[in-house]
Amino acid sequence: MAYSQPFPLAQPIPKVQQPTFGPDLAVRLICPECRDPNPNIVEEFSSGDLVCGTCGLVLGDRIVDTRSEWRTFANDEGDDPSRVGAASDPLMEGMEQLDTAISFRDGGSGIARELQRAASRSAASRSERNLLQAFRDISSWCDQFSLPKTICDIAKQLYKRSDEEKLLRGKPLDAVIAACIFIACRQAHVPRTFREICNLTHVSKKVLGQCYKALEQAFNLTPGASQDRHHTAPTGTTGAEDLLVRYCNHLDLPPNVQPICKDIIVKARELGIADGRSPVSIAGGAIYFTCCLLDKPKTIKEISTVAGVSEGTIKLVYRLYYAEKEKLVKEEWIKDGKAKLERLPVESGSK
Repeated sequence: MAYSQPFPLAQPIPKVQQPTFGPDLAVRLICPECRDPNPNIVEEFSSGDLVCGTCGLVLGDRIVDTRSEWRTFANDEGDDPSRVGAASDPLMEGMEQLDTAISFRDGGSGIARELQRAASRSAASRSERNLLQAFRDISSWCDQFSLPKTICDIAKQLYKRSDEEKLLRGKPLDAVIAACIFIACRQAHVPRTFREICNLTHVSKKVLGQCYKALEQAFNLTPGASQDRHHTAPTGTTGAEDLLVRYCNHLDLPPNVQPICKDIIVKARELGIADGRSPVSIAGGAIYFTCCLLDKPKTIKEISTVAGVSEGTIKLVYRLYYAEKEKLVKEEWIKDGKAKLERLPVESGSK
């Protein structure tokens, strides 16, 4: 009787040990020029090179700096070992500038609620929260108005000072911020009118004027900066000539219109023509007068839309300029052929 051979049992496959890679500590980097058994290898992180300190041969480049990065954000000289957060803001000196957010997910243990209570007790005071909210509103409105960061910082300084001295207690926050932005534009020689600020912030002109007058007296600003004067506009005051750049750009006028229009406005101020009118009205009337003089046709409606004043106001300023046209128009403009008095319409409503 033949017996069958039993099937051999499957043998376990031996595991092949994967080679591990690591630095060979027995290998030393030696300069090929010096061949010194004790080389002086220097890592120059400023240039990213690996240099032999003996002969100066560059052994490698693009060395990564693995050291800790210590940057100085302090305003004063000295070491500042701060490695977290953004640069310190001088407007928020003495205030906590870092926020802590605690998650609600704690697996049902209730630890998150306790941590939130502890964080709320240690949070900033109400006045600091209001100041931070005002700073955010100022930054947002300045961005919407395409104002530079300089004006944004000036407006924040004005608001912080008014908040510390309680100058406008009881006034709406939006009105106080609008007044600070208006004053900042004047001080930075980037003039904006009351109407433009009111349209941006949705604050009534009356409330804005009250806040502006209060800040004007408290900060010892130039009195009557919102009105034009006989003489050249003082520092911090917006004159009609300061508004010409934006208005002429919006009207797509050629470059030679603006300087001539500015000379006409300055000459009219010296002669007392259109005295007492707002800078916006004078700018609108002067632009229409100059466009007719130089044969650059622009309708009163177009100028009224850009300047934000009524057509009747522009016509009134034009009539005052037309009555003294011989004094306002220089002879050299007529000789050069740039200007002709015959182009000026007798009545502003004829165009």
